[in-house]
Amino acid sequence: MNSTVRVRFAPSPTGPLHIGGLRTALYNYLFAKKKRGAFILRIEDTDQTRYVANAEKHIIDSLNWCNIPFDEGPGKNEKFGPYRQSERKEIYKKYAEILLESGWAYYAFDTSETLDLLRKEHEEKGKTFIYNWHNRTKKKLVNSLVLSKEELQKRIQNGDAFVIRFKSPQDEILEIEDEIRGKISIDTNTLDDKVLFKSDGMPTYHLANIVDDHLMEITHVIRGEEWLPSMALHKLLYQAFGWKAPKFAHLPLILKPIGKGKLSKRDGDQLGFPVFPLAYKNEETRDISRGYKEDGYFADGFINMLALLGWNPGTEQEIFSLEKLIQSFDLKRVSKSGAKFNPDKTKWFNQQYMQQKSNSELALLFTTILNNKKIFRDQIYVEKVISIIKKRAVFVSDFWELSNYFFETPSEFDEKAVSKNWKEETAELMIQLLDIISKIDNFSAINTENVIKEWITKHNIGLGSIMQPLRLSLVGALKGAHLFDIMEIIGKDETIKRIENATKNL
Repeated sequence: MNSTVRVRFAPSPTGPLHIGGLRTALYNYLFAKKKRGAFILRIEDTDQTRYVANAEKHIIDSLNWCNIPFDEGPGKNEKFGPYRQSERKEIYKKYAEILLESGWAYYAFDTSETLDLLRKEHEEKGKTFIYNWHNRTKKKLVNSLVLSKEELQKRIQNGDAFVIRFKSPQDEILEIEDEIRGKISIDTNTLDDKVLFKSDGMPTYHLANIVDDHLMEITHVIRGEEWLPSMALHKLLYQAFGWKAPKFAHLPLILKPIGKGKLSKRDGDQLGFPVFPLAYKNEETRDISRGYKEDGYFADGFINMLALLGWNPGTEQEIFSLEKLIQSFDLKRVSKSGAKFNPDKTKWFNQQYMQQKSNSELALLFTTILNNKKIFRDQIYVEKVISIIKKRAVFVSDFWELSNYFFETPSEFDEKAVSKNWKEETAELMIQLLDIISKIDNFSAINTENVIKEWITKHNIGLGSIMQPLRLSLVGALKGAHLFDIMEIIGKDETIKRIENATKNL
């Protein structure tokens, strides 16, 4: 096997990519890049009954948006292709026959009705039916272990439906090493003889993934803990083929924010957050599921959050660039227990990344929103606005609510604020203020604030009698950025225009 680290992300194209699957992809990517290895995408589509046409595209688009593209996969550097299991059927058939010939597998012709009846009989006795050494050679089951060669050939020639089962060994203790969970001991007497191959020519996951991992020279299998019960079978399959097994690491679940259990789409729908990196449209129902990208999250902040959902660097540090994640990532620091998802923490990460981004970068994003509203301002103006309001924003979509008064003269005024702060004498005070403002040449926030406050102090005017009505005039409500920052950005002419507008309409 190649000494170069090679890992794979092997999703099934049965729907949109869940963030649990994306985290598996991320950990594989981080591990590969730290070891200067390769990150492979393999599409495990052997179950054609659950295949969804646009799911593969959603998976690839999600990896690309998160900036963790695969090195090898469908249509890209196909060194060990094809990378879709549905295109590798003949390969699996060959290896199923090898297991049959070596005695590690056998044909089974039992009908689903027979197996259901046996399960029911066992349940009535308080037992669990397991198809393995206990019963595979007893008369109730029909397989190549009890049939003569002639009977077997006759059934195959007649086209009788069959499966190929793995022959689990008896009375062995299997010692397995997991990179996250340590040593695991399994009594092979408890294992059932899993189906490896079906008469329709398609393998099950168990055979296909072992064969593919070997042929694609995978060195480390990093996958979700739901595959932990299959680890014994997979190790036995490597033993049966005489192949060196890769190292295994089983990742913990991402848990619900409230209560126990695996995070699901329903949890997101009920609590108001996405569980997919990108929005997804179900082609049959036409339903659209929300995505983190479309909800306004930055890909780098989202990935930072996801990396810490089950792994910790051993320090208090929380903000990591992708490069720093690669440098710091270590499977030994992946938790064994599930990680509870926190929607508020996800927003916090987005806000932190918002503050790190330049005003010019954010201005480009905000300009798209402004243009859709038929508001056109130059880049420098938009950057000035963002510099004032971005600390209070979580998403770029928050910018308009926080800054609309920088772009539009108020047409309405908060009635409650007006009744409390616009008195009989206010209009006259505003007219006097207009005279002061018209004489200011240096309209910087600092100078304007000094001039106006000196005038207030000199004439013994209450500060609130000027500041609150002035804010109402400029903003339309008692909210917004520092008052004199607003005046500097909108400029002297617009400031005068707004005060005149207020005195006429209030």
